[in-house]
Amino acid sequence: MKRLGEMSVGEVAAYVAEHLRQSDINVVLTGGSCVSIYTDNRYLSYDLDFIEEGRSTRKKIAACLREIGFQEKDRYFTHTDTRFFVEFPSGPLAIGDEPVGNIALLEFATGTLRLLSATDCVKDRLANYYHWKDRQCLDQAIMVAADAEVDLEEVERWSRHEGMTEEFERIKELLKRAFPGTAFQPADQHQSRYPDCPMNGNRTE
Repeated sequence: MKRLGEMSVGEVAAYVAEHLRQSDINVVLTGGSCVSIYTDNRYLSYDLDFIEEGRSTRKKIAACLREIGFQEKDRYFTHTDTRFFVEFPSGPLAIGDEPVGNIALLEFATGTLRLLSATDCVKDRLANYYHWKDRQCLDQAIMVAADAEVDLEEVERWSRHEGMTEEFERIKELLKRAFPGTAFQPADQHQSRYPDCPMNGNRTE
């Protein structure tokens, strides 16, 4: 196995998640690091945001992470050998008002990573744009929609549910202008790129 400092964002995330799973702590990767994975690091986040799905205590999680060298510092867990750091935002696992349904699975040499699907990653980024006007999150959503297998009809349905139909229509046009001929292809016409993952594309639970 690679040294921790040589691992990609996906490899580090899978390494952490696999170790937590051995202690019956089940987590799902969310946030900007999912964008990094789906866009081949066109956007790079060092923050590994995991939502813990059970009732594991912070004490148990901290003890488990210490076994692989991550030390608690304020609300984060850091390691001297990598720039990536781990955080556990409060649950539940939801995007806007809706709980997350399907969890994507990616296999790395360091373990299995459970993470938001590319479609839910786009919705997650758009939630930040819709409700907090974070333009960087809109840019990230556009990158994921261009690079990964995204169900934009589902994104549109969810946007309507969030009361953002008009804003989505504006974003749809922005996607068309930014990525002509690619952004609105059917999912099976996309070629996903996860260079550190032996699988081409992802599967779901």
